[in-house]
Amino acid sequence: MVETVSFVFGLVAFGYLAGWIGLLKPQVGDALTDFAISVAVPLLLFRTMAGAGFDGHVPWHLWIAYFSAIAVAWIAGQLIITRVFGRDARAGVVAGLSTSFSNLVLLGIPFMLGVYGQSGFEILSLIISIHLPIMMGMSILLFALVGRSGNGGFLQLAREFVVNLFSSPLIIGILAGLAWRFSGLEMPALGTRFVDALANIAGPTALFAMGLGLRKFGISGDIRPALVIAGLKLFLMPAVALAMAKMLGLPLLSAQVVVAAASLPSGVNPYLIANRFGTGQALASNSMTIGTLFAVVTTAFWLSAVHWVYP
Repeated sequence: MVETVSFVFGLVAFGYLAGWIGLLKPQVGDALTDFAISVAVPLLLFRTMAGAGFDGHVPWHLWIAYFSAIAVAWIAGQLIITRVFGRDARAGVVAGLSTSFSNLVLLGIPFMLGVYGQSGFEILSLIISIHLPIMMGMSILLFALVGRSGNGGFLQLAREFVVNLFSSPLIIGILAGLAWRFSGLEMPALGTRFVDALANIAGPTALFAMGLGLRKFGISGDIRPALVIAGLKLFLMPAVALAMAKMLGLPLLSAQVVVAAASLPSGVNPYLIANRFGTGQALASNSMTIGTLFAVVTTAFWLSAVHWVYP
């Protein structure tokens, strides 16, 4: 397990190193990220949704365990930034999002495949299928409630959210895979080869691209709030996820996936949302970079903690 965790984060470090020494330009990282998110990962999700042996029931306990951890982490991050650091309510929303938004795609997918195999990835796919819509929707709602700069109101934001959601390659990949599965059609051999060829490189490409992206973002400005947010992300959220998984009686593999997903650092999405609303960009960027630096140790700790709780 330690070797696999080291390998996954090592690919991220390799991407960062390639950018740091000037071997690859930052634009390469953007292109690789676009390829991973727009082509390779959607095809991986399509293949999983089309062929996974889900047992047909709605995974309420899985979702409750994970999203309870999100709720606790979000509230804690938002309150600390506004009450302790004295930032405004809009910066508090960014902090809450950064504390609770795990990097489930670029980091989570290859991580689960490497540590828990296809079965673990299938469980993660159930979380991913509703994760992005819920987190984006909550961000839009909270920004509308606390006020926002610029033109347009909540209805305009809601329309943008719906359009962006259903034009997202990740969502399209999930829905297309489910549609194919329910159709009962068999994938042609040539189609399978095309899908496999691109889906199989999704993990390494995503990890390497993430490392290049971290080199571009870096750490700037006041890092104290970012350190607190990263700490909450790496410790509070997985602790709540583990407690909820045990209380709800999740099977061992489901508990492992929930806790591992909760222990992952924040990704680029909070920064993009902060940039969209014009506040908290440095906080989101710093907490993402700091969290990723320490996650190689803290994630391994939480994977071991699951086995302590599930003897």
